[in-house]
Amino acid sequence: MEYEWKPDEQGLQQILQLLKESQSPDTSTQRTVQQKLEQLNQFPDFNNYLIFVLTKLKSEDEATRSLSGLILKNNVKAHFHNFPNGVTDFIKAECLKNIGDSSPLIRATVGILITTIASKGELQNWPDLLPKLCGLLDSQDYNTCEGAFGALQKICEDSAEILDSDILDRPLNVMIPKFLQFFKHSSPKIRSHAVACVNQFIISRTQALMLHIDSFIENLFALAGDEEPEVRKNVCRALVMLQEVRMDRLLPHMHNIVEYMLQRTQDPDENVALEACEFWLTLAEQPVCKEVLSGHLIKLIPVLVNGMKYSEIDIILLKGDVEEDESVPDSEQDIRPRFHRSRTVAQQHDEDGIDVDEDDDDLDDDDDNISDWNLRKCSAAALDVLANVFRDDLLPHVLPLLKELLFHAEWVIKESGILVLGAIAEELRLFIRFIDTKRLYCDFLQSKRGFVASPLYAKGPSSAFATLEEEACTELVPYLAYILDTLVFAFSKYQHKNLLILYDAIGTLADSVGHHLNKQEYIQMLMPPLIQKWNLLKDEDKDLFPLLECLSSVATALQSGFLPYCEPVYQRCVNLVQKTLAQAMLHSTQPENYEAPDKDFMIVALDLLSGLAEGLGGSIEQLVARSNILTLMYQCMQDKMPEVRQSSFALLGDLTKACFQHVKPCIADFMPILGTNLNPEFISVCNNATWAIGEISVQMGIEMQPYITMVLHQLVEIINRPNTPKTLLENTAITIGRLGYVCPQEVAPMLQQFIRPWCTSLRNIRDNEEKDSAFRGICAMISVNPGGVVQDFIFFCDAVASWISPKDDLRDMFCKILHGFKNQVGDENWKRFSDQFPLPLKERLAAYYGV
Repeated sequence: MEYEWKPDEQGLQQILQLLKESQSPDTSTQRTVQQKLEQLNQFPDFNNYLIFVLTKLKSEDEATRSLSGLILKNNVKAHFHNFPNGVTDFIKAECLKNIGDSSPLIRATVGILITTIASKGELQNWPDLLPKLCGLLDSQDYNTCEGAFGALQKICEDSAEILDSDILDRPLNVMIPKFLQFFKHSSPKIRSHAVACVNQFIISRTQALMLHIDSFIENLFALAGDEEPEVRKNVCRALVMLQEVRMDRLLPHMHNIVEYMLQRTQDPDENVALEACEFWLTLAEQPVCKEVLSGHLIKLIPVLVNGMKYSEIDIILLKGDVEEDESVPDSEQDIRPRFHRSRTVAQQHDEDGIDVDEDDDDLDDDDDNISDWNLRKCSAAALDVLANVFRDDLLPHVLPLLKELLFHAEWVIKESGILVLGAIAEELRLFIRFIDTKRLYCDFLQSKRGFVASPLYAKGPSSAFATLEEEACTELVPYLAYILDTLVFAFSKYQHKNLLILYDAIGTLADSVGHHLNKQEYIQMLMPPLIQKWNLLKDEDKDLFPLLECLSSVATALQSGFLPYCEPVYQRCVNLVQKTLAQAMLHSTQPENYEAPDKDFMIVALDLLSGLAEGLGGSIEQLVARSNILTLMYQCMQDKMPEVRQSSFALLGDLTKACFQHVKPCIADFMPILGTNLNPEFISVCNNATWAIGEISVQMGIEMQPYITMVLHQLVEIINRPNTPKTLLENTAITIGRLGYVCPQEVAPMLQQFIRPWCTSLRNIRDNEEKDSAFRGICAMISVNPGGVVQDFIFFCDAVASWISPKDDLRDMFCKILHGFKNQVGDENWKRFSDQFPLPLKERLAAYYGV
């Protein structure tokens, strides 16, 4: 007997009133409604009213009815297991009766409600749900069929696993053949639902689907030319997934599938094209990729390259200005603010990369501001992975296109050429490997019609150029004269928006080739235009930022070659810091008369001073002696703005290395400030302060003693913190090691509290001076407090084994500690202990240290 329930008229009106009020934009009204709804949840039949409004109260507007259903859905989520049986049955019955409501909004709401009930573990307790929904698919009424399919699609998405288990007696054995019948339905919406439902079971290799796999694939092919974009998208998605699970079944049809996917990658609907483009990404991971695609590259490469153009919408968002840049001065709003990346001191890793802090997001990535994953990015990624698979075989297909693109009159097309260059740079080392490529590139560089003379789209080239430089690094050295010639030529042509990118390209070039730039002929090409810009710019001009950053890289690369230019550059940086500090002081005392300064001037100036100290080393001593930089640094180190402190600590570390005699008198003032900045909430500040303390301790030696207590506890706390970024962990470990190196008696008592994370942080960094001094420190501390390392000795063994070639005396220290420990515990125990070692560690210790 069916559960009969009738609403009380007054109660119904009250609930309708609430539903109306909850649509009010006023937040306090909404809060009151929220409270009332919570109270109503105490009445068992409250949910009956909600389902009644959703399904039976056709006189109300759709928004109110749908809202009633969504509130009910939330109640199901939160309290379903407390609903009385009668209520549950009433809701389930009403849902099934109304899945075919004439309003698409109500159908969808009922579908969501059914899925939510099903996902509460109710599929077992609602045995007639799936048979009923499957039965309704055969209804002659379109709304009923579509509503039932919408609900089934949501159930397949949410409960795929349980549908394929014995708990429910394997309903998919019935459902999947049923869905396949609807691939040929006359309604595009139904066809789309049918494919989407089956797609849920591909990746899990569901048996019911595998039994019908041939019929599934055949039906997909029948839908290949469907006029409905949503269907085409689902077909493409199915083929992408089938590659991963049933390549054997696709192989006989592969020629046709590739041809089809080529068409779809150019589909007028971008969502379809994006889904199809994923096909090439997945195919590249398959062993058969080379064999399957080699005959199709001639068609595929142009399609991918074409997909790399900005879309219409991207261009609108980029506000692509199409006149010649040279002749049109930039207006202020054209120039995006430049986000300065403050200097962060990082360790070199095995993979030669430098870790950038998590909090240091690159805010200047043009593409990311436009949309996350789009056809342009997918096409570039696909070209990139295919370049990996085909290597040199890709070149004959790409080069002719590339030449055409790079010299194209339209900036959008030219820009996509630059993106292509970036996508294949890594594999092909464009500059280097092929004479043909070399010729192309040199033509391109010398052609003043190339990207240089038309800087309109310079946003693309120089940034792609920067990527290329990073990839090719020192392999660029033979081409330095060409490249510099081009970049210098560009100076006369570029307006200031594009100069920013030019500075960036020069800075990246300097970072990539390092001291190879230090040749008289290169310096004479590069420095005059940079210094000319430097002299033209006023101290207040924001264009100084990128120029100072660029010079910082150049000074570090040129080393002694920068000496002739260093005095005016050094002086101006000191002045910028002084001016900014003075203005900040005026602003804080008389805010109504003086505006706050832009502290970026000071930050970039401090960073350039760091670059000078690093590049010139001891030669900077004279300049420091004749200036008040240490007094200014003392103020910067206490600035409210974290980036100012971050850069001043980097400079402190670099000056400590370059000319400690000038820093030493200030140590008593500097150390307490460094101690208070060991706060990992500001990762980069903390990182640079830590590094500076380590550099200072190496110079101070035993005189570091009075300062140990100011910093040691915080450092030990940081190294034990969960989720500390790698760079900070490494710098902290090195600094603790260095403190222990100069003052072992003071640091060794805490050994047990940091030895384990210390060892795990430093096992990954390359052999270098910093690692050397840190390990000497740990050995010194172990000899003072051997008990501190006993419990974690395996970690020490592992860290020692990470050295490729320690200096002889350091190797002797390791040997002494390892053998000392072995003798202490006796052969029997040592054997038991070393049997836990992974094999490579065991072999390494035996070979290098004889234990």
